[in-house]
Amino acid sequence: MNIIYVLIPLAVIIVAIAIAVFFWAVRSKQFEDLDRQGYSILFDDDLSEEEKKLADERKALHDQGYDRDYDRDYERD
Repeated sequence: MNIIYVLIPLAVIIVAIAIAVFFWAVRSKQFEDLDRQGYSILFDDDLSEEEKKLADERKALHDQGYDRDYDRDYERD
């Protein structure tokens, strides 16, 4: 029964810490822009010109139905 005298204040302290962390996150604007990170994967703005050119070439090859890796893997048979 004496353990309750320890557990109840410990639980109150943990809840107080959790509430303080939550309000800190809200105050420091951690929840302001939740969509940007989800959409950032859709855009290739961070690629260099050379990488964009290579990606366009690969896309053109893929659109033509040519997959270099697929052909290379099955030429061994």
